[in-house]
Amino acid sequence: METLNELLGGFATAMTWQNLLFAFLGCLLGTIIGVLPGVGPVAGVALLIPLTLNLDPAGSIIMLCAIFYGTQYGGTITSVLLNTPGEASSAITTIDGYAMTKMGRAGAALTLAAVGSFIGGTIATAGLVAAARPLGEMGLLVGPPEFFALMVVGISLLVALAGKSMVKALVSGALGLLISMVGIDPVAGAPRFTFGIDNLMDGVSFVAVIVGVFGLSEILSFRRNEPTPVVHAPGFRQLFPSRTEWRRSAPAMARGTGVGFGLGLIPGMTGSVSSLLSYATEKRFSRFRHELGKGAVEGVAGPETANNAHANAALIPLFTLGIPASPTIAVLMGAFLQQGLTPGPSLFTEHSEIAWAIIASLFIGNVLLLLLNVPLVGLWTSILRVPTPILTAVILVFMVIGAYTINFSVFDVYVMIGFGLLGLALRNLDIPLAPMVLTLVLGPLMERSLRESLEISQGDFTVFTSRPISAVLIGLGLLIICSPLLKLRKPKALMEDPEA
Repeated sequence: METLNELLGGFATAMTWQNLLFAFLGCLLGTIIGVLPGVGPVAGVALLIPLTLNLDPAGSIIMLCAIFYGTQYGGTITSVLLNTPGEASSAITTIDGYAMTKMGRAGAALTLAAVGSFIGGTIATAGLVAAARPLGEMGLLVGPPEFFALMVVGISLLVALAGKSMVKALVSGALGLLISMVGIDPVAGAPRFTFGIDNLMDGVSFVAVIVGVFGLSEILSFRRNEPTPVVHAPGFRQLFPSRTEWRRSAPAMARGTGVGFGLGLIPGMTGSVSSLLSYATEKRFSRFRHELGKGAVEGVAGPETANNAHANAALIPLFTLGIPASPTIAVLMGAFLQQGLTPGPSLFTEHSEIAWAIIASLFIGNVLLLLLNVPLVGLWTSILRVPTPILTAVILVFMVIGAYTINFSVFDVYVMIGFGLLGLALRNLDIPLAPMVLTLVLGPLMERSLRESLEISQGDFTVFTSRPISAVLIGLGLLIICSPLLKLRKPKALMEDPEA
């Protein structure tokens, strides 16, 4: 009952006209980002963080969360109409989605994808409501050594599952840790890695780094002279699925919700893994599995439901334990920290009103996306007709203005450009960016937990192995890092995921 009262209080905050406007703008921008091929959710959220810095904490996070799950909806449109996924988790949808377009059923495919996304996202958010209090209370029982060990597990999972090479992933993670250490030492009070530059005394701006590494490097790696695609939006009457299509989609949506929700709870798993496994589940259990690949509705409804259930379920480890489950969630966690909010058990004790307002906004955002996506599919497809050079120029101007307005400092623009070039170099070297952003966000929290643990034990490192929970977690982290030596196989699709 207490949880229900807090959720109702969250709805009261989320439904103020200001927060409804932020949710609407987030859904709108997220859908546009999802529609644009090449700009995934992590780059999109990173690009738009500067927009939200001057908002109040609740409005800022509400808008960024809406951008995040809005990209999941938008990515479907190009998958179905152009056979080109707007973002990685919609890639599998191209198989049956585009086949349905060639059969004249594009409208039905888009409607089923939107409804499935709504169902998956809403059920996963209900799971977040159910898990928030018990997991948060459990988290309050553990101390700094356990938190440090928990973060080690989270980083180990992302390092182990990101990219094709463990060594390259470790290099990326080490880079993020080094960047997070720039600035004044919080205990000794001495400058670290500042090279005598006054602007680095407060550390490197997280937002400028993220915008550069993900946003600018993404723009710089765009393919040149790419022709503007020719796309035809389905008419209004074509948006309605037949009764048979609804009946066949329902079981696929149910299975997709289960797959996406379960995998969303595991750090390191991205939405594309959920989509892929949902498609594999349909191949195994659907009555119409022989039609998959030829325009079967199950091949659209299942994966699209799964990737939205995944996106919302991935917020559960962030809200309750302070562990980001994917690169996009890590960027979101950075936005939380920028607003003075520390995700984890203390979020519900120190900022309960804001936490529940954000959760309530997830329900509202899913409804807004359902209302926005299907009727306005013609508007979204018109964005695809804008020539790539014009889009690129607009985004570049926006990035420079965004980086400058963080602190109204030209230095942050230089930081953004420098890290953009670094991001481009890392992409060319096939070094994954995800571990770097994760350690950049978690670095200060890990350092604080490590120091508090050593203060408790008076400098004795066995504090991490003498306490049962931390010992198990540290052992689990080592096992994950050493898994290549044990010849444990990684999912092929995950290794090829550009978001990882």
